[in-house]
Amino acid sequence: MARKSRRVTSKDVARLAGVSRTTVSLVLNDVPHARIAPETRRRVLEAARQLGYRPNAAARSLVRQQAMTLGLILCHPPAHVYTDPFLPQVLLGITGALQKTEYRLLLETVAEPTPGEDYLDLAREKRIDGFIISGPRVDDMALRRLHGEGVPIVLLGHLPDLDIPSVDVDNVRAAYTAVAHLIRLGHRRIGIITNGPLHYTASQERLAGYRQALAKHGLPYDPALVVEGNFTAESGEEAMKHLLGLHPRPTAVFVASDTVALGALVTLRHEGIHVPTEMALVGFDDIPLAAYVDPPLTTVRLPAYELGREAARLLLALVAGHTPPTTRTVLNTALVVRASCGALQSLRDPREKGGETVSDVTGARS
Repeated sequence: MARKSRRVTSKDVARLAGVSRTTVSLVLNDVPHARIAPETRRRVLEAARQLGYRPNAAARSLVRQQAMTLGLILCHPPAHVYTDPFLPQVLLGITGALQKTEYRLLLETVAEPTPGEDYLDLAREKRIDGFIISGPRVDDMALRRLHGEGVPIVLLGHLPDLDIPSVDVDNVRAAYTAVAHLIRLGHRRIGIITNGPLHYTASQERLAGYRQALAKHGLPYDPALVVEGNFTAESGEEAMKHLLGLHPRPTAVFVASDTVALGALVTLRHEGIHVPTEMALVGFDDIPLAAYVDPPLTTVRLPAYELGREAARLLLALVAGHTPPTTRTVLNTALVVRASCGALQSLRDPREKGGETVSDVTGARS
């Protein structure tokens, strides 16, 4: 039976480098303000490399007085979190940014953040060094208290009345462009199904973009054409049934989430309504499935991976004590034109490729 190799310890590194274990700890944990001569630091690092020494994560967190854990808080119903294909791309961006660091990621879902203080407790107990909060709600009092206590936070999305650093897209302008596209195609009665309830900032902003497009083109705003989604395909089915019951019904619908739009498509197919000749449809997100449904979905493309990556990079900087150059980072979006809006035959864009046309919507970084 083969003997188990002995684990290399800091004592072994100290012996090889000719220094004390305290010096090894100070160097390998990169303790700020430690007075270590450059040559001593070099010897310690070289000894650790030769021996293949890996510091114990728990010990390092004690030395640094950090948990070495970041929290990703998803303020969405659990059904949305585990079925929405947009969120895994954001998660890939976050984990990609953390890959070469020593930080772990803790994921929590908070369906109703206002009465609960779960993530507030995590911060107060020093089990989390900072948070990325996705889908912030205007009525989330725990988030406001967390910010008031100086905990590092980055929002995926933003709250206009708080100076918390955020990474987002211009939801208003992106929604405006989607609806203006339908208006240019000749539609005058356009419905909207929001991505979620209107206490979510993104839902409010996408509705605002819809209203701005109507106003800009001289079309009246009809509250009857506005139906709230709830992040799920099922909510899209029910919302589309409501719109189809109106007299006159809309000739086009802007659905502020691709997942919700998939449910709307199911209802249209069930009712025998052809898309796009009898009902034009535009979504929001450009989830991977959007290009493969029947008909392929015209939608606003969000840079999901980049949103996650930038949020993680920003949080790492905050946890390290750096002041960000801006409190709000806005990434690009684009309108992706496919068959569901009925425009492909009339568009002649030099970038048209593979049955879709991509046009820039936003390019701001503020």
